[in-house]
Amino acid sequence: MPLADFLFYFKLGWSHIVSLDALDHQLFILALVAVYTARNLKQVLILVTAFTIGHSLTLLLSVLDVVRFSSKWVEFLIPCTIFITALSNLFKKDFSAKAVNTNYYLALFFGLIHGMGFANSVRMMLAKDQNMGWGLFGFNLGLEVGQVFFVIIILALTWFALSFLKIKRREWVIFLSAAVFSLALQMALERIPN
Repeated sequence: MPLADFLFYFKLGWSHIVSLDALDHQLFILALVAVYTARNLKQVLILVTAFTIGHSLTLLLSVLDVVRFSSKWVEFLIPCTIFITALSNLFKKDFSAKAVNTNYYLALFFGLIHGMGFANSVRMMLAKDQNMGWGLFGFNLGLEVGQVFFVIIILALTWFALSFLKIKRREWVIFLSAAVFSLALQMALERIPN
């Protein structure tokens, strides 16, 4: 595969997370990461990789035409995954590694749903490509790098809020999660399939 093709798919994956049109994915990552601090960087990187694995699996199955889902339902389910994740944060009283382990399962399972959201638009592009495997690899690598970039921003803001603004950790988690919950709930209500 020529480097230009790899870079094309890498940029596509990157923009899938960091573009202004990627609010749903950004909110999901924010909800997942809200309960962590910079001290949990390794856990957070595993978490976003779990999301990428779920996302990639659905994308692969869709490109191979093994699974197909109604885009109306997928567009509705994506904000549902976000507000469920944010809602689960609101009920957490303990932010130890053991207490937030459920986020790994949420990331993996909900990554499957998020992967369906992009599958319809990228299916045709990748299916025509002779080097589909490299295209998927480039896309997923771009997705992962975009997520890590976004995670670093979230963890830096969390560090600033806790260290300099002296906001209590639980209050910070509630603030972030409540904001994400309300935005995602509004998105879900707007996307209820007819």
